[in-house]
Amino acid sequence: MPNFNSIYKFYYEWWKNLDKTLFAIIMFLFGLGLFFSLVSTSLIASDKLDTNNYFFFFKHLVYIAIGMIVLVFFSSLSKENLFKISFYLLLISLFFLFLVPVLGTEVKGSKRWLNLFFLPRFQPIELVKPFLIIFIATILCSEKNLNIYFKYLLTFIAIVPACLLLIMQPDIGQTLLIFLVWSTLVFISGISLPIIIIFISFSLLSLAYIVFFIPKFAYIKDRILSFFNQNNGTHNFQSDKAIDAISSGGYFGKGIGEGTLKNRVPEAHTDYIISVISEEFGVVAIILLLILFLFFIYTVFKKIYLEKNEKIKLVLTGTVCLIIFQALIHIGVNIRLFPTTGMTLPFLSYGGSSIVDISILSGIILNLTKRKID
Repeated sequence: MPNFNSIYKFYYEWWKNLDKTLFAIIMFLFGLGLFFSLVSTSLIASDKLDTNNYFFFFKHLVYIAIGMIVLVFFSSLSKENLFKISFYLLLISLFFLFLVPVLGTEVKGSKRWLNLFFLPRFQPIELVKPFLIIFIATILCSEKNLNIYFKYLLTFIAIVPACLLLIMQPDIGQTLLIFLVWSTLVFISGISLPIIIIFISFSLLSLAYIVFFIPKFAYIKDRILSFFNQNNGTHNFQSDKAIDAISSGGYFGKGIGEGTLKNRVPEAHTDYIISVISEEFGVVAIILLLILFLFFIYTVFKKIYLEKNEKIKLVLTGTVCLIIFQALIHIGVNIRLFPTTGMTLPFLSYGGSSIVDISILSGIILNLTKRKID
């Protein structure tokens, strides 16, 4: 059994080799998420749940505490153990995802959550995404004498189970997110541009057929059609209210607690957190948040540029692209560039599944950007 000195030495080495800039940005973003959770959910807790004003805040605090443990765990593993354990965690998370259609909790026509005793309404896909990125990178960088196009085929086969299970829920937003990250990894690994364009076009046409001609996905078709038909108020209610909130907030916002969107739109503290922030703190606050995200992304890409190991470069690219795409989709929905998808904003949105997912991604990024020990 390891003694206190060996544990202290281990974590001292971990801290010494950690990228302090990335760690500080991640902690600051989590802190902002906790603060915005407080200002966006206190009235909901008191008015709708008739409970302590800080009910959601304390839940979010617990989620972040769990996330910090997860982050430290994944960032402190050796790279070999990280890649090894990721394969087994991918299988476990896929098993949970498989259980969703059978044992999942249905909310507003979608069955995406499992009720776990330690994490109620947990969304298994949030566990799948980080480990799927590592698995794809492992296949693409395999040293076995395999044809590169066969490797591309294997990576596509790897994402098919997750995508099919997501379509069954249905969750087209997460399906597109996985497909975008897969396309990015395949593209930067060296596939020719015409082939990837043809394949993506075929996949998007197949997805369009599923959405528009299979009755189970009629609600998604209605959302898309209403997105292009501004006169249809039935499916545009949430996005219209989000745009109104952003406009009414102006440059500097109405002030803490003065916003109304959080009481007018369900799940505003998750799916529309950007609009909530903009209404109360103004567009200037959103611009500062975007600059912070851009600095985080720039710092990771600078590490990728200096990295020599192709597998590590692919994993880092996949993780940061997942964060970028998810943030862009969330912001795009809030400003009505995209139809409603129910996508959370990394670090800032309320929710246990989202916090665990971004903690795993952050732990992987911190692990693979640590200073090399000579």
